[in-house]
Amino acid sequence: MAATLPMIAGALALGIPAAHAADSPARDSLKGTKPAWATAKADKGATSDSAQLKARVYLAGQDAKGLAAYAKAVSDPSSPLYGKYLSAKQVQARYGATKAQVKAVKSWLTAAGLTVTEVTQHYIAVSGDVSAAEKAFGAQLHNYAKGSKTYRAPATTASVPSAVSDAVLTVTGLDNAPHKATHDDALPPPAGVFKNSGPFSSYYGSNVATSLPSAYGGKIPYAIKGYTGKQLRAAYGAGKYTGKHVRVAITDAFASPTIAYDAGTYAKAHGDAAWKTSQLHQVLPANYTNTGADECDASGWYGEETLDVEAVHAVAPDADVTYVGAASCMDNDLLDALSKVVDNHLADIVSNSWGDIEANQTPDLAAAYDQVFQLGAVQGIGFYFSSGDNGDEVANTETKQVDTPANSAWVTAVGGTSLAVGKGDTYLWETGWGTEKASLSADGKSWTNFPGAFTSGAGGGTSKTVGEPYYQKGVVPDSLAKANSATGNRVVPDISAIADPNTGFLVGQTQTQADGTEAYSEYRIGGTSLAAPTIAAVQALAQEAAGGKAIGFANPSIYAKYGKKGVFHDVTDKPTGKDLAVARVDFANGYDATGGLLTSVRSLGKDSSLSAVKGYDDVTGVGSPAAGYVVSYQPKAHRKH
Repeated sequence: MAATLPMIAGALALGIPAAHAADSPARDSLKGTKPAWATAKADKGATSDSAQLKARVYLAGQDAKGLAAYAKAVSDPSSPLYGKYLSAKQVQARYGATKAQVKAVKSWLTAAGLTVTEVTQHYIAVSGDVSAAEKAFGAQLHNYAKGSKTYRAPATTASVPSAVSDAVLTVTGLDNAPHKATHDDALPPPAGVFKNSGPFSSYYGSNVATSLPSAYGGKIPYAIKGYTGKQLRAAYGAGKYTGKHVRVAITDAFASPTIAYDAGTYAKAHGDAAWKTSQLHQVLPANYTNTGADECDASGWYGEETLDVEAVHAVAPDADVTYVGAASCMDNDLLDALSKVVDNHLADIVSNSWGDIEANQTPDLAAAYDQVFQLGAVQGIGFYFSSGDNGDEVANTETKQVDTPANSAWVTAVGGTSLAVGKGDTYLWETGWGTEKASLSADGKSWTNFPGAFTSGAGGGTSKTVGEPYYQKGVVPDSLAKANSATGNRVVPDISAIADPNTGFLVGQTQTQADGTEAYSEYRIGGTSLAAPTIAAVQALAQEAAGGKAIGFANPSIYAKYGKKGVFHDVTDKPTGKDLAVARVDFANGYDATGGLLTSVRSLGKDSSLSAVKGYDDVTGVGSPAAGYVVSYQPKAHRKH
């Protein structure tokens, strides 16, 4: 079962700063506030003046250009400012909005007839009727057909008075496309139970399916039962490091009510170090919204949190873990969760196993996300995002595209691999994660339509909206960087780790059993939702190796290490020279044999149109951490001994 990335019902960041272009002497436009779907053809007329809306005016702070410049300098190993991080207090004093800016923005909004409902260091939230919003933002709001539904959006680009334009980053909420009505809910019980059927391999190749048909000229092994921390630590060069004195944060939506019990039970069962008192913290909102199955499906996120927490602890057992739950899977709430990490410096490393497709982005939130990532970078906080579970997204959306926020130039995008760990925890090989599936024929003598259809794979490719970041130049081939424009674009991912659910990780979680009771059980899981916390945990080991010095935004240093001997596994799709596959047996009903069994062959290294090749590629980035990766962060003097 791939951890399906919960799709965010809302637009995500473009990874480009908002531009202010003068459209009249007295006002400056807010680029990207009129969504692409608000076309003349889809226009259904003006929104009622008395209709109510809620919006957020994000604050630019006092030196947005300076913030981006310092975020770059402090993250670049070749810069004299490298590693000279600021405290949260210094960041707010140097780059945050001033009291005068906040006062000016508030008085402009209230003069237009809007009510200020909340003021934070990042935004001013307002509510009011459409006529007041039109007055404030200098744009008429119309209703537009989008698919089978109708949504409100500005008919022209929104603008702000020139007197406050330096203080305003962007506005969100003028369009209401993906945002559903909210209501306060208690969190639902855990989702229905999922279990894997056997037979299994305990390590790669330990149990060969001799009674099943051959594939690629030979008998194939059964899928792994699920790797555990010991195997992953060995594969990625943990050595003696355990993440001691390093803080890792995890953001997802909602919160599993059984996380402490589940994580403790799992660690005990699989030989991971026991969780120490106060090693696992939770930072949760007062209320949750959009919890329903047709909205964010809150209980579906519990498994995500469980996977992230257990994977980080399995690889970095002494790291301090803080789970920051968002009130929903909507952008505003996820941004709030990320901001909590940054504003309170809750951790140096932040794992984020969620995302959406790039086509669902609108530029208005671009600057808001990137501002949070830059504010983190100047404090030495790095963000790690899973690259997606649908390969090039063509099978999922009919359009080749990357996922977001992994496409931001200010985060580390984590791609996925199929991992083979052999006897005695030895690293054998990895392929790019991409699965094709064929079922066993009725007579059991062949695989139907072998190798079958694409089911899932690591997200990757070339962004259509984010320019090529400086650190990718000279490493990412032009054939990828310039696939969408002559000037070059961001290519995803940057680095990779285990993701294939057929060579996945074992997790333990309290689930709702078939009889309605709740009980702890274990299952194998994958997805780049596994790769992101695995890499976050490896970064915790690297930070410990660095003597506790924060790595911060890691991409410049990751690309600077590219090509150095023994630092990365160069992952390719055919590491043994031939095609690879595993046999898998699943319960038809997902939890026991009463509904029968389904037997299939899963081919590895078949990621839609994407390929893991020698060197950098758009499935695995620079590769996965090898034995020399963690120790490459040791101070140079220390490394000689």
